[in-house]
Amino acid sequence: MDTIWISLISLGVTVLFVLGVPIFLIIGYWVIGVSIVIDFTLANIGVTLYEGLNFFGLLALPLFILTGDLINKAGIAKRLSDFAYSVLGWMRGGLAMASLGACGLFAAISGSNSATTATIGSIMYPEMLENGYDKNFAAATIASGGTVGIIIPPSIIFIVYGFLLNLSISDLFVGGLLPGLLMVFAMQAACWYLSRKNKWGKLIAIDPVRIMRTAFGAWLGFFAILLVIWGIYSGKFSPTEAAGVTAGFCLIVGLISYPLYSLLGKEVDGESGSKKLMRMLYVPGFTLRDLPEVILRSGQITGLLAPLIAVSVVMQQILSLMGARDFITEFITGFGGYFAVLGVCMLLVLLAGTILESLPNTIILAPILAPIAHGIGVDPIHFAVIFLVGDAIGFITPPYGLNLYVASGITGIPYLRLLRYTVPYLISLLIVWLIIAAVPQLSTILLVHEGAGVFQHSN
Repeated sequence: MDTIWISLISLGVTVLFVLGVPIFLIIGYWVIGVSIVIDFTLANIGVTLYEGLNFFGLLALPLFILTGDLINKAGIAKRLSDFAYSVLGWMRGGLAMASLGACGLFAAISGSNSATTATIGSIMYPEMLENGYDKNFAAATIASGGTVGIIIPPSIIFIVYGFLLNLSISDLFVGGLLPGLLMVFAMQAACWYLSRKNKWGKLIAIDPVRIMRTAFGAWLGFFAILLVIWGIYSGKFSPTEAAGVTAGFCLIVGLISYPLYSLLGKEVDGESGSKKLMRMLYVPGFTLRDLPEVILRSGQITGLLAPLIAVSVVMQQILSLMGARDFITEFITGFGGYFAVLGVCMLLVLLAGTILESLPNTIILAPILAPIAHGIGVDPIHFAVIFLVGDAIGFITPPYGLNLYVASGITGIPYLRLLRYTVPYLISLLIVWLIIAAVPQLSTILLVHEGAGVFQHSN
């Protein structure tokens, strides 16, 4: 009888999902309904919801989200995009490739897929249209580039993964660096081929002076990236502390730069070299009046993610009580060898990524699949990267494809039309994913300290 009721509840929430009900409410309805059916005390739900968020490492989540909003508002993201274009603009498809590179640079500060897509898209999409790119291709490029937002460290989802599996978040950040860069290069290769084939984009002459000028103009962005990398990888900061330091740095820079940049006035032809230097040294910044809007936006995103984490932890607990973990473990391990089991795990991650956002996908599947992978000899850090790269690919796969929805909202191009133009990027990312799975060193070679990658699983 319990099985029938659980099936009906699952069917009901599936219908709600199709109708567009928020995933937080869907999981919540399922948790409450199943708890009543299996006679699981509802009082435990409240306790678990609280304890699910009572973790110091999760403080990095809102701080990195705030950092992404601050660097966008301050104009630092635009400077990073200008630098990427000055380096790649001489190649066919250079501006689109620069957009992908800018996504990688922005991801190295913000740690969010959707934020990367929204920020870089709002900057680079109009420029790509002016440079003769097909509008559908331009929008698909922005959506695809955003996939590295949760792979190139710092990464919000790596923080959640480390929290769930008791793994070092710093080790996870290090493990995601090379795979994230490989994803960017693979997408740039696909972009170059398509742009060359269709003769999209206008070429600019390679100009060392322009490269140096834009690099200098983007120095604040580079400093923020290096601050995160140095602090975390040297052990000076925990990921949470690094998030706080970086957010504070971007806040101070934005507030100080605004009055200084405003004093320069509008840029005019023939202005003095010292004035040009000052214009490069400072960014447009923001005022104290802008802060409530920025903080509110960050708070809204955090307010969506945090409850989802809490309720998904409860769901994970109930699934464990129902024996779902044991059932899935027996099913997957029944396939036998190393590559067969790893392949089935990857397939499950990819399929789940087509219908779930990365956060619930990670919270529900990672605690089940990670022990299975560890049991066949997969390094925990390596599997974390495999899992989350597959998760990231889900951002451009139907029917969910969050990045496609974000790109559609920015550009006004229908979601379904973008799907066709993301196929080359999807293929390139799938190839990279297989390479990452087959070559563990890509995820572990930078883990130089003793004891890195030691797996400690807990509920």
